[in-house]
Amino acid sequence: MKIVIKLETILVLYLLTILWSCKSHYALVSSDRGKYSIDSQVPVDSSIVKTYWPYKEQMDAKMNQVIGHCAKELTKSYDLPETLLGNFFSDAVLAEGKKIDPSIDFAIPSTKGGMRNSLPKGDIHLSNVFELMPFENEMVVLKLKGSDVEELLNFIARSGGQPVAGLRMTIESQKPVNPLINGQPFDKNRTYLILTSDYVANGGDHVGGFKDPLERRSLGLKIRDALINFIRTTTDAGKDINAELDGRITKI
Repeated sequence: MKIVIKLETILVLYLLTILWSCKSHYALVSSDRGKYSIDSQVPVDSSIVKTYWPYKEQMDAKMNQVIGHCAKELTKSYDLPETLLGNFFSDAVLAEGKKIDPSIDFAIPSTKGGMRNSLPKGDIHLSNVFELMPFENEMVVLKLKGSDVEELLNFIARSGGQPVAGLRMTIESQKPVNPLINGQPFDKNRTYLILTSDYVANGGDHVGGFKDPLERRSLGLKIRDALINFIRTTTDAGKDINAELDGRITKI
C-alpha cells in the first residue's frame, strides 16, 4: 500500500508539472533581495566546494601557463596620446591581422578604456592576457571612404590619442595634423582598410567613422587570441615582449 501511494503521488506531481509548464504567465512572488544576500556570513557549503573544485584546478592550471616574458611593465594612460601598452596591443593585433589580410592599412583595435590591465614585467601568464582583454571581441576589417577615415582621425585627435598601428599623426587643438598611413600622407580621395574590433566597429566608445563602411568582414579571430598568438610566436623566436614610444601619436 505504501508503494502505491508513492507512485500515485509522483504521478500527480508529474501531471501538475506538465500543466504548469504549459502556462505562459509568470508572476513575481517576491522582490525582497535581502532574503538572498550572499556575504561573509554565509557558511561554506562543502558539497558545493567539492563540485566546483576539480574545475577550478583545471582552470588555474590553464590560466597559470607561462606564454612569454615581458622585458618591462607595459602600462596605459588616459592622459597621454601614446603609451607602451597601446603600442604593444596595436602592433600585436595588426601583425596577426596582416597574416590573414596583408592589405590592411592601419589598426585601431581598441580604445584606451578597452585595454583593461597592464602587462607586468617578467613572466606573462595566460591569465594576464585575459585580464588585459576580458571581452570576446572579434577582429573585423572595414573598407572606408576617405571622408570616413577623416572622421576617425578626428575622433582619435579629439579624444587625445588612441591605440593605433600603421598610423602616425600629430594632435594640435584636438585636430589631426599631417596624418601618415603606412608612411604615406593621408589621401581623402582614396579608400582604406582599417582593422578594429567588432565592438569599436559597431560604434562602441563613441568611435566615429565606422557607421557606413563600403565593406565589412570578420577575420574569424578574437582580439585576445591574436594577442596570445603574437606573444607565443615572439616567445618561440626567442624574444621578449617589449614596446617603445616611437612618436606615432604626438600632441602639441
